[in-house]
Amino acid sequence: MNKTRRLCLVLGDQLSFDLASLAGLDSEHDRVLMVEVMEEATHVAHHPQKIALIFSAMRHFAQALEKQGIQVHYVALDDPQNSGSVPGELKRWQTLLQASELHVTECGDWRLEQSLKACGVPIHWHADGRFLCSRDEFRAWAAGKKQLRMEFFYREMRRKSRLLLNGDGTPVGGAWNFDAENRKALPKTVKAPYPAGFANDAITVEVLALVKHRFASHYGSLEDFNYPVTHADAQALWAYFLDYALAGFGDYQDAMASDEPFLFHARISAALNIGLLDLRQLCADVESAYWSGSIALNAAEGFIRQLIGWREYVRGVYWLHMPEYAEGNAFANQRPLPEFYWTAATKMNCMRQAIGQSLKHAYAHHIQRLMVTGNFALLAGIAPKQICEWYLAIYMDAFDWVELPNTLGMVMHADGGYLGSKPYCASGQYINRMSDYCRDCAYSVRETTADNACPFNALYWHFLMRHADLLRGNQRMAMMYKNLDRMPPAKQQALWQRGQQLLDTLDNGDLL
Repeated sequence: MNKTRRLCLVLGDQLSFDLASLAGLDSEHDRVLMVEVMEEATHVAHHPQKIALIFSAMRHFAQALEKQGIQVHYVALDDPQNSGSVPGELKRWQTLLQASELHVTECGDWRLEQSLKACGVPIHWHADGRFLCSRDEFRAWAAGKKQLRMEFFYREMRRKSRLLLNGDGTPVGGAWNFDAENRKALPKTVKAPYPAGFANDAITVEVLALVKHRFASHYGSLEDFNYPVTHADAQALWAYFLDYALAGFGDYQDAMASDEPFLFHARISAALNIGLLDLRQLCADVESAYWSGSIALNAAEGFIRQLIGWREYVRGVYWLHMPEYAEGNAFANQRPLPEFYWTAATKMNCMRQAIGQSLKHAYAHHIQRLMVTGNFALLAGIAPKQICEWYLAIYMDAFDWVELPNTLGMVMHADGGYLGSKPYCASGQYINRMSDYCRDCAYSVRETTADNACPFNALYWHFLMRHADLLRGNQRMAMMYKNLDRMPPAKQQALWQRGQQLLDTLDNGDLL
C-alpha cells in the first residue's frame, strides 16, 4: 500500500462536504477515514433511530465522497478488525496507511476530543467552520462577564451575519426579539401540515437490520424511521418546511397538541447537527421568505434566533466551561430518574404524550422538552447527570455540545443560573394553556392537593418551598414567592404534604 500524505478523520456528525479538514484534499495522495464504533453508539444507550440515522448518513456520505474521486476507508461496525473506538481506529489506520499527517475537525463531544488528544499520535486540528461563532470568538465575547446572556450574544450574531437588519444596522421591525408573539396555543381550527417522510433505500434497510440486531436492548422503536440520510433528502425536508410550515411556526412554535408530535416544526435539527444542512443557507432562506412577504417577521426572527442565537450560544458555553460544567448540581438533586421516562407508562397525559413520541420518533420539540419532561425533572429534583443522559440518549438531534447546556443549564438550572437567569419551572396551568393535554388526563389540572390533582401543581409549590433560600433573591422569581407568601399556612402545608407524597412514590405505581 502506497504511503498516504494526509489521513482525514470524518466523524458521524461531520458529514459536510465543506468540512475544514477536507479542504485541499488531494485525491491521489490523501485519504478519508470514517468509522462506526461501539464506544460512540453505547457510551449512553442511544435511541436505535439515532444510531441508524448516523450510520446510514455516514455510509451515504462515504459513497458521495467516493463519487467525487476521494479515497475513503470505511470501517463498518461488524468489521472483524474494528477496534471499537475512534482513537483506536485512527491509530490503526495511521499505521496501515503510513500516514504522514492526521487531520481532524473539532469534535462535538468533549469526551471524544480528549480521547483523541490523548491517543498518542499528533493531530492537526481544524476549527469547525459550520458554526457562525468559533470557540475562540465566543471565549473573547465572554471574557470578563460574570454572567452571560443569550440575548446580547444573539444581537452580536445578528450584526455579524447582517440578518434581518436595516441599512443602518438597526433590527428590522424595531426590535431584536419577537418572542412574545410566538407563544400561541394551537386553535382547534388550525391544522398542522402532514409531516414529510423519506423511503428507506438499500443502505438504510441494511443499517436498520444491523441496529435492530446489535442494539436490541436500547430504548426506542425503529419502526417509524423515515428521516433524511442524504444531503438531497435533507434539502427536500427543509423545502417542505419552508413551503408548508414556516408561516405557522412563529405563532405556534410553543404549542403542544395530543397525537401531534411535529406540528409546525421543521424536524431538521438532526440533519443540521450531523452536517446534512448548512446553517448559513437555512438562515438566508428564512430571511428571503420574510422579504418576499410569504412569512411574518415573528416567524422569521424566531427561527433565526434559535439557529444563530440559542444554538450557537449553548455551544459556546459548553466549550468555554467543560469539563467542569457537566458536574453542575446547584440544587444538590439526588433523586433517580423515574422508570416511566423510558416507558411512557404514566397516567400524566402530557408526560405520556411527550415521552411516547420521543420513544417512537426520537423527537420532541423544544417546549415539550423544556416545559413537560424537563419541567417535571426539575420539580421532582432528578439528579442532573441522569436526566442529561436521558436527553442525550433519547433524542435524534442530541449531541453533547448542544444537549448538556440545554439540559443541565436551561432545564435543570443546575449551573446556578449561569446560562439562564431563572429556573423554567411551572405548574400544570402552563401546560393547560399551551396544549390540550389536560383535557384527556387522569389528573385534574384545577386541583392542587386532592388525590386526583395534577402532580405538576403541588410539585411546583414544593420546589419553590424547598429551594426558597436559593431562589427568593432572584428578581424574576419575586412574583412567584409573593403568591406563595399570600397562601394561608394550612394551604402551604397541604401543598408540601402532597408534593412530598408524590416525590416519595414516583416509582412505586402511584403515577402509573
